[in-house]
Amino acid sequence: MRLICEAFRGGNAIPREFTCDGGNISPAFRWEDAPEATKSFALILHDPDAPRHDGFFHWLVYNIPPSVTVIRENVPKMEEQIDGLGTQGKNDSGTIGYTGPCPPSGSHRYFARLHALREELHLAPGATGRQVRAAMEGLEIEQAETMGTYSPARAQTA
Repeated sequence: MRLICEAFRGGNAIPREFTCDGGNISPAFRWEDAPEATKSFALILHDPDAPRHDGFFHWLVYNIPPSVTVIRENVPKMEEQIDGLGTQGKNDSGTIGYTGPCPPSGSHRYFARLHALREELHLAPGATGRQVRAAMEGLEIEQAETMGTYSPARAQTA
């Protein structure tokens, strides 16, 4: 399985429009070669460099139907099931949907991981990163990832 984000590839910088310094909109993702046994997908955007015990969850989308292979740019930040996409969780800022990279200083890595799962997750809308990870336990068939970096503009001018 392969996960592709045209906005950032293979460790390149994440464009400002997808960060708190810009438009704070979600980038588009697409994937290919998913396992045939996939019953749902979960996409998680996570910053392991955040100064928190478990890093920082920026975006959680789960119960993505197996027929979906694209998440378009600028997904609405809404709690309900989004037709043709799935369900969004609560990021570590405490809001539903995407919140862009916004490190307090320095350069951070942002891992987007797509999980192909054996079944849908039994979670209500607004689940947290910990809840999504726990619900996925033992259900993952395969995983694909891409990573981008971001250094805040305010740190570069300091």
